[in-house]
Amino acid sequence: MILTFQLIVCSLLLVLLLLFPGVAHEGADIGVALFMDSLFPYLLAYLILTSWLLKLTSPIPLSGRLNYLKIYILSALGGFPTGASIIAQLRERDELSERQASILLGICHCPSPLFVIGFVGQDLLGDTAFSVRYLLLLHVFSLILLFFLPVYTKKTKPPSIVRNAFTSSIKESVPTVLVVGSTIIFFSTIYTVLYNLAEPLLSSGQLLFLAASLEMTNGLHEAHTLMSGDLLHLVIVLFLTMQSLSIHLQVAVIAKAAAIPLSNYVWMRIFYSIAIPFLYFIMFI
Repeated sequence: MILTFQLIVCSLLLVLLLLFPGVAHEGADIGVALFMDSLFPYLLAYLILTSWLLKLTSPIPLSGRLNYLKIYILSALGGFPTGASIIAQLRERDELSERQASILLGICHCPSPLFVIGFVGQDLLGDTAFSVRYLLLLHVFSLILLFFLPVYTKKTKPPSIVRNAFTSSIKESVPTVLVVGSTIIFFSTIYTVLYNLAEPLLSSGQLLFLAASLEMTNGLHEAHTLMSGDLLHLVIVLFLTMQSLSIHLQVAVIAKAAAIPLSNYVWMRIFYSIAIPFLYFIMFI
């Protein structure tokens, strides 16, 4: 059933791209611009540095809680999909059990502070105070979950020294960057084609959620053009927390390569998408 559905979706999208090659080209250009201007500057260096730091600190023995705190801090600094990349590396080195990796995948999944403060706060809103409020709420909430969920079991294998840590960090970061760039360009292309077809049929609000569900950065751009004030802030909180199919597929590709189950990740994203906007509304609006 799932394979049949995928074949139908893939065939329909291929037909759309063939019918509207000019629109598809425009969407690909938008995706490349979004990736290079909005994400690449905030992602590559931090992905390499967090991976390097993880390798340098792996030989340092830490208790369960401190080890998970280290993973969370590195994930929070790099932003998604850095958390998935870090957890996949640790799972492949057998430093995390399958259950630990599955649960941590849902918690250690945060937007980069540079993206939230630089792109969302400064470029879109001109208000970094919003970014600070959102990041504080998200990280306090996540740390509470991190320290109370029962994931603190003994590591399956003691960590070992990783040789050529810097070089291997670069090599491991490049595929992740390619996954991110490819999914953003793909979903921007698909969104542009679907938008061209759906614009006469859907309202501006429906088109906005279509954009956000496929590629988050497109959704943030559209929300900024359509809304203002507290409503804009709340919608941006929802999009930043819910993320998009593009981001979730990035995580899925990375997790699948390390044989990490995604069930806990899916339930955690649903829980976050409800809890964080609700708490932001109660506390700041």
